[in-house]
Amino acid sequence: MTTPRTEHLVLTGVLTAQEAAQTVRGILAVQRADGAIPWFRGHHLDPWDHTEAAMALDAAGEHEAAARAYEWLARHQNEDGSWYAAYADGDAADVTDRGRETNFCAYIAVGVWHHYLATGDDAFLDRMWPSVFAAVEFVLELQRPGGQIGWKREDDGTAVGDALLTGSSSVHHALRCALAIAEEREEPQPDWELALGALRHAIRRHPERFLDKNRYSMDWYYPVLGGALTGAEAKERIERDWDRFVVPGLGVRCVVPNPWVTGGESAELALALWAVGESDRALEILQSIQHLRDPGSGLYWTGYVFDSRAIWPEELTSWTAGSLLLAVAALGGDEATCAVFGGDRLPLGLDPDCCQ
Repeated sequence: MTTPRTEHLVLTGVLTAQEAAQTVRGILAVQRADGAIPWFRGHHLDPWDHTEAAMALDAAGEHEAAARAYEWLARHQNEDGSWYAAYADGDAADVTDRGRETNFCAYIAVGVWHHYLATGDDAFLDRMWPSVFAAVEFVLELQRPGGQIGWKREDDGTAVGDALLTGSSSVHHALRCALAIAEEREEPQPDWELALGALRHAIRRHPERFLDKNRYSMDWYYPVLGGALTGAEAKERIERDWDRFVVPGLGVRCVVPNPWVTGGESAELALALWAVGESDRALEILQSIQHLRDPGSGLYWTGYVFDSRAIWPEELTSWTAGSLLLAVAALGGDEATCAVFGGDRLPLGLDPDCCQ
């Protein structure tokens, strides 16, 4: 096992160089030899969290391991461009959820673009382009007339047209990354640009087009994290529900009113805060969740129930560690991570307000 590159992953009150290296090794220990990264060994793999963990490996300089993770996706992509929602322990032959969720499938574009920016590997981009293209085409088949993205396609082919704001916001980010890949390859995709603009318009102007999940913190910050809301509009959204979701000194609630803070949501909020120029508050959030760190493995517990002072669930997830490392990498100035989550070089698509 290599020594992870951690100089930009040192953050006061969050990670020392030794702790960062331990966390990276913890993710590498979860990764299977074939490249799959399940939540933890013995649990399932889903394509979104698999990609999040792979991005963290790239942020730490573990490019070969990250490439294996993306190649796992390419090898096991369904003929329609999708992936299933869950594979037992990352075993592609043991599917435990045969739904095909749009935001899970789209996220490969974010990871592939991040890997390319981290490595400059043109051959990798060429190899992965067919998978990215097929995944985007699958996702856009479920775009609704109002611009929002339907949640998933069932195993029998039935399209679930209900749209999730968090999922659609993640797809918005993925479409921007997919268009960046297309531009880099000089293969313009005007239909994707139109789809991106319509999606952004729906997120910004039509909350009624999405299922009401405003009890969940992800619905609060994901329009910002996914780049659909920027500037003053993004900051206003963050301020509006700050006290509703942030528990000082402990992290971010997953859902209100439950007394449960989670590491993944907290780290993602920190990324969103960094993206809108709130680095000081991002740092405070990351510092507040260090009570979730397991000193033995360097991984992080998924969450903490603060009224009963209990770790729950008792699982150390690769994606929780991955999201934290990505937030730290952005705050530390890692070029690829900053570009992907800060929006540099990411196309905007059609004017989102063109069709009011």
